[in-house]
Amino acid sequence: MRRSAWFLLLPLVLAGCGYNTIQSYDETAAKAKKDIEVQLQRRADLIPNLVSTVKGFAAQEEKVLTEVTQARAGLSGAIQGGKMNEMADANQQLSGALSRLMVTVEAYPQLKSDQNFLQLQDELTGTENRIAVARKDYNETVGTYNAYIRKFPQVMTAKVTGAKAREYFEVTTAAAREAPTVDFSKKP
Repeated sequence: MRRSAWFLLLPLVLAGCGYNTIQSYDETAAKAKKDIEVQLQRRADLIPNLVSTVKGFAAQEEKVLTEVTQARAGLSGAIQGGKMNEMADANQQLSGALSRLMVTVEAYPQLKSDQNFLQLQDELTGTENRIAVARKDYNETVGTYNAYIRKFPQVMTAKVTGAKAREYFEVTTAAAREAPTVDFSKKP
């Protein structure tokens, strides 16, 4: 085959190798990971407002508020680290602390009716939903990317370019798989 024929076939060969699609899927997964981080950071930013509101009503519950603050700091640190399993662990610790905080709130009826608290509670609920959607979206994009780089001929391109499978956002402990139990019949 003549040289000019190779130059004509080269774009066809490169188009079939999947390089551009691998890059697109990888960028989509990276963006979805950042979306999780953004939502976790949003959650961590809301916590100080919630803690301040609750502190005004329940100063004697300092231990619970301290746990929430420490869990929030742990989540912020995990977000900075960028590792999915660390973010999942820190997120679970914060969820547990928030659950205990909500039990404390139930012990103070005047707090439940406070407009600031209700607004923050709505914001937290919305944020939890955003986090769940961001996790789902991330895992879907990772699934698409991982499946694509395992198919032929893209697997060859992935090996040559060093494209590796991405890590899913997963629950890292058995306790995190269960919904927290909140019993409003007991005082904290």
